[in-house]
Amino acid sequence: MSKCKISEDWTSAIVGWFIILLIIFQLKPQWPSFSWPDADVLINKVFALDNVGHALLVFGFMFIMALIAGRMNGRSFRSVIYSFPVVFFLTLLAMVVGGNKFLKDWGLETVIFSLLIGLFISNVFSIPKWLKESLSSELFVKIGLVLLGTTVLFGDLLKSGSLGLIQSCIVVFVVWNFCFWLCKRMGIDKEMALMLSSAVSICGVSAAVATAGAIKGDKTKLSYVVSLVLVVAVPMIILMPALAKLLDLPEDMAGAWIGGTIDTTGAVAATGAIYGEVALQTSTIVKFSQNVLLGIAAFLISIYWSYTKKEVEGVEEKPTLKVIWTRFPKFVLGFVAASLVFSFLIDPSVVSEAKPILKNIQGLWFALAFTSIGLETDFRSLITSENRRSTYAFLGAQVFNVFFTLLIAWLLFGVLS
Repeated sequence: MSKCKISEDWTSAIVGWFIILLIIFQLKPQWPSFSWPDADVLINKVFALDNVGHALLVFGFMFIMALIAGRMNGRSFRSVIYSFPVVFFLTLLAMVVGGNKFLKDWGLETVIFSLLIGLFISNVFSIPKWLKESLSSELFVKIGLVLLGTTVLFGDLLKSGSLGLIQSCIVVFVVWNFCFWLCKRMGIDKEMALMLSSAVSICGVSAAVATAGAIKGDKTKLSYVVSLVLVVAVPMIILMPALAKLLDLPEDMAGAWIGGTIDTTGAVAATGAIYGEVALQTSTIVKFSQNVLLGIAAFLISIYWSYTKKEVEGVEEKPTLKVIWTRFPKFVLGFVAASLVFSFLIDPSVVSEAKPILKNIQGLWFALAFTSIGLETDFRSLITSENRRSTYAFLGAQVFNVFFTLLIAWLLFGVLS
């Protein structure tokens, strides 16, 4: 262990911002292509020598960042050197699987395949002790969340216009509170309730991950919530356009409904495209608006959790500002700072150039984290009575979300427009 150890939160904020500055100052590793509609493209493009070379360069970049982060957080170089290549190449496999056009069109994101591959290996084979003890899922998640701030731009709120902004604020606030109330009524613990509420009301996987980071949530619960979000999104891709056509909704109203109810950005785009070009544009803008609210939500949830959670010893009195600061997840400051700087302080041309590569790197940190979580998790721990109640709560909140968002979309894009 390193004698000079920095907390995981500060480590993730520092490393995340180091990556951001490198990208802004033109260090941009060529990103490999993982998209393949058929076997020919998979063999001739994804597995082409130059594409494999790009993947190795990305590995080198991520490996150096992981070594820096690990050392700052007090880990030995040896533990990172042994574990990171294993996690990276398993994640690379998940990215290749997730790059299939059919799977992407159904809104299935790379993180679900990362999790499944990790779960399969950990539950079928015996994971060496040195590997399990060297996994850094929480650190990877928090670095990814700091980078996520660069894609959460307040300018997206303005693009949606007043109607999209009003809808996003109303839907997020009402659906979040409804889900949290429902979870409380069903006896679901506060930690799971916060993750479910954010996932169903804001933006699915990213919201669940951000909330889990803000409250230092249980990784097994996070895995279950992410799986739930992605599984529920699949039938909604089929049902939402069919219901919109049955109700004979105009394209902008249908797009607002789709963007406000489906929890993953990829699934929103796929569903909007099925209904029409205007529906695609409106649904994407509404979803982007909800994504921006993630930054505000994560900050408020962090303050709420820091203020309300009890100390291990069971101290009941309300904490002081000093205690709240001690408990507050510092990586959230890096996330919010990235969002504010990229929204207001950096030239838009620099933002548009840096944003795609930062989004790729952020997605890779998330995927690495979920591979690690899968390798750490006993599958049986996912099948519990608590998780069954969570499923019912999520489905109940999603049904409420569908009807409530339809009402708001009808009022804003029909009656008032």
